[in-house]
Amino acid sequence: MKTTSILLVFLMTSTTVFAQSVIDIPKGYSDDIGQMISMLDNLKKRVERNVINLDQEGTDFLLDDKANTPGAIIYHLAATEAYYQVYTFEGRGFNAEERRQWNTALNLGEKARQEFKGKPISYYLEIYDEVRAKTKALLKTKDDKWFKEKNGNMSNHWAWFHVMEHQANHMGQLALITKRIN
Repeated sequence: MKTTSILLVFLMTSTTVFAQSVIDIPKGYSDDIGQMISMLDNLKKRVERNVINLDQEGTDFLLDDKANTPGAIIYHLAATEAYYQVYTFEGRGFNAEERRQWNTALNLGEKARQEFKGKPISYYLEIYDEVRAKTKALLKTKDDKWFKEKNGNMSNHWAWFHVMEHQANHMGQLALITKRIN
């Protein structure tokens, strides 16, 4: 009985873990782009799980005087993704208006520590959601041939892989920060 119970728990846990590790290609995307969207969205959900329940104190928490708040980091993820939208879809960097909108979040640091506070975590998550929705809409218009094309020093695929690895990096940072709150 004990062995059967342990085996049953293992199988249930394994099934849950493996089910979460499947890359499902969303409808309307080419194979490679769809896989990237699936992975980007999976990472985004895991990033959000780290911060979704933060109150204002947690959203504005600074680990030390050189750190960035969880809210600022979420804004930074959105800014980075917005940059790669214009880079891969338009072959350029930010224009003057976009720099005004995104530069503080893109670069973080002292200015961000002063500017990005006093807003709920939902504020930052909504910005992140809007940017991701635009990314998905833009990627839906492209195919795997475009994904492999070089754009400057890298392929479009590599650029979006970088967005994904960037999110993973900050996901770990957010996990560390949120464990230090209180």
